[in-house]
Amino acid sequence: MKIRTILSAFVIALVSSACSDFLNTSVDRNSTGETIATNYSSIWGFGRAFYTPIGYGFGMIDSNIFATASDEAQQTSAQSTVIYFNKGMLNENVNPLFTYYRNYYEGIRAANFFLDYVGDGKGEQMLAHNRNLVTDKVNYERDLQSLAWFKAEAHVAKAYYYSELAKMYGGVPIVESFVDDGTMIKRSSYEDVVDYIVREIDDYKSELALNWDEFKDREGRFTLGVALAIKARTLLYAASPLHNPENDVKKWEAAAAAANELIGNSDLGYALADSYGSYFIGGNPLTSPETIYAVRRSQSNNMEKNNYPIATQGGKSGATPTHNLVAAYEYIGTPDPTDPYANRDPRLAASIVTNGSTWNGRVIDQSAGGSDDMSKANASRTGYYLKKFLTDNLNLQQGQAAQHNWVAYRWAEVLLNYAEAMNEAYGPDAIPAGYTMSARAALQQVRDRASTKLPKVSAADKDSFREAVKRERRVELAFEDHRYWDLLRWKDAMDVLNKPVLGVAVTKTENGWSYEVKEVATRTFHERNYYLPFLRSEIENSNNTLEQNPNY
Repeated sequence: MKIRTILSAFVIALVSSACSDFLNTSVDRNSTGETIATNYSSIWGFGRAFYTPIGYGFGMIDSNIFATASDEAQQTSAQSTVIYFNKGMLNENVNPLFTYYRNYYEGIRAANFFLDYVGDGKGEQMLAHNRNLVTDKVNYERDLQSLAWFKAEAHVAKAYYYSELAKMYGGVPIVESFVDDGTMIKRSSYEDVVDYIVREIDDYKSELALNWDEFKDREGRFTLGVALAIKARTLLYAASPLHNPENDVKKWEAAAAAANELIGNSDLGYALADSYGSYFIGGNPLTSPETIYAVRRSQSNNMEKNNYPIATQGGKSGATPTHNLVAAYEYIGTPDPTDPYANRDPRLAASIVTNGSTWNGRVIDQSAGGSDDMSKANASRTGYYLKKFLTDNLNLQQGQAAQHNWVAYRWAEVLLNYAEAMNEAYGPDAIPAGYTMSARAALQQVRDRASTKLPKVSAADKDSFREAVKRERRVELAFEDHRYWDLLRWKDAMDVLNKPVLGVAVTKTENGWSYEVKEVATRTFHERNYYLPFLRSEIENSNNTLEQNPNY
């Protein structure tokens, strides 16, 4: 990998008002009084720059959620990029996610640049320049604290970007400092990348803010909770079968310990939101104790345009949920022979628009001649529409918009990470000294929030409890960009992602509707697809120091 990269326009634009030449580091090493004064305000601009490339899951692929790459959803449009995933067509010339590889290295580069820019006392020197440290003591000390936080956040940013890169590619090059001399860096092993992520977090976690309750203008920046969540997820992936084929229990113990470190810290104040359905809507994630980290954007109606039913003016159907997913939602009462969606886990109604339900101010009728007739061009082929994340009944014709905050880390995921790791390390009911709860108790918390009417998890052994965790993750985390990567890390993708995508055909009857399960599309997944391919152009630019993943 060639570590001299061109920063994208959006990063440059973010900091251009603070410094006219982002790539010129001579100002850092040869500062004079004049240049220090000039660059005083640039500290905060460069500090914010390493946040810019963070992934926004609502536009991951085809300007929509990544669920269509898994068995969660089917993209309605035939002209979609996700087809390369669906048909196993990824190769060294085609990888729709490779832009994230470049963006994430830009984030790493920006973090390294910031640390170099303020390192060796230069940041403190700039903050003190032309300042009366007696009369302006309060503001000066505040700025010093902010600088210290930004430094720690830069290390966490690198950990975040490397965790995403390792999830996609396995081992990747580790760039530990800002350099711009064309040096070539080879890939590190996956294990070394994981060790680097953990080290970046452990070495700097004590210097992070607990929260931004007293600094609302800093919301959206990393905190201790975010750092611990990144570490817990990273170690869970590292312990999983894809990366732990010999099932080394010590890796599961490390993952359990990392999740326990977060769960056991009561000062952080995280808790499950009261309502699963409303949690994801609008600005709710920003004020919920469940949110550990959310990626914010200005109001828009892109998600509604992309995913409202085609029969709603302005809607494109978009990512339509599959019957494969719908079938995973449990019954909480006696099944209704006339309505297969009644008496089900309430997360179904909160996440998916089913036939006969009310959405966008009308009852959805997908039968022949109905308002949402499935034979209409670009209507859902699966018999379902996306509800999760969407604001109901926006007037798209008049440009009405709403907030959409991508929740990258939340408390329910941490509980599920803990339940999985604890089960694999100690079994479903053990509580070793120093641990907060059993795997079963953590899993039950998530289910009880959905509905106390859901059956209690009865799995008695490690193997059956593992399946219970997998099902719970599938339902609780639906459409949140977990399913595809879960299937990979569990080594389940060769089985699951080679099965057909299912939907339902809807027929009007005297008593309502009848439903017939049907095959909607085929899927193909190859063994090599457990890791994404590096683009040939990137390998060539590295003078072949970047080694391709196997069989591409």
